[in-house]
Amino acid sequence: MYRITRKKELNPTVTLMDIEAPAVAKKAQPGQFIILRTDEYGERIPLTIADYDREKGTVTIIFQIVGGTTEKLGHMNEGDCLQDFAGPLGNPTETEGLRKVAVVGGGVGCAIAFPVAKKLHEMGCEVHSIVGFRNKDLVILEDEFRSASDVLKMMTDDGSYGEKGLVTNALKALIDSGEKYDEVIAIGPVIMMKFVAAVTKEYGIKTVVSMNPIMIDGTGMCGGCRLTVGGETKFACVDGPDFDGHLVDFDEAMTRSAMYKPFERAKHEETCKLFSQEVK
Repeated sequence: MYRITRKKELNPTVTLMDIEAPAVAKKAQPGQFIILRTDEYGERIPLTIADYDREKGTVTIIFQIVGGTTEKLGHMNEGDCLQDFAGPLGNPTETEGLRKVAVVGGGVGCAIAFPVAKKLHEMGCEVHSIVGFRNKDLVILEDEFRSASDVLKMMTDDGSYGEKGLVTNALKALIDSGEKYDEVIAIGPVIMMKFVAAVTKEYGIKTVVSMNPIMIDGTGMCGGCRLTVGGETKFACVDGPDFDGHLVDFDEAMTRSAMYKPFERAKHEETCKLFSQEVK
């Protein structure tokens, strides 16, 4: 059993948890993920590792409530235990040799972008972080990004915090001002990564994207995270989750990802009703 040692609500739908899992914390690297089950009868879901503390033996996960399992997870508290917490899985983000990088995060994807920015910063790499949210109420991890970045651009769609505009606006402005990046690492909604890759392709800047948003099973068996990269079939969970953003067929990936949204909504509503009945 894996004990929850800390729980913190980052915004109305996004929650941070530290999980006691020494074996996972010992080997975890930025870009990797775990698979958890809340209870004996729960479904298996993949969540990317947001941080880890090898000394305390804890792994940090950050999740958004979208389906039945994340709804259940949101009702758990410090001291409660998860049934399963397997990992680390997937390939770590490659950071060796990078001297100047733009890390672009969108929404809850910032939880995955942060450990990458943190590791690069600790390696002595110059890190320019660009993080975007729909509005001020949805902003997460601002202090954490600020501590791991030489430059931080906070963007909101409506201008309620930071600068108004999209992350692509800020990235293009930095490049046009003369900033030269060894690499751009983009993590967030698939459509955001698609447009980041479109911008960087114009400038010939290597771009890595994390295709974790389309993962389901996490072992390559279900085929749900199948995608086309450079004309070849890949699986996000076993071949990635990081891929060359200029080679990913984003339209195919978005179509595949959308197939599961009705099921997620139905399971979320079903789980909410169960918890409502328990309260009554």
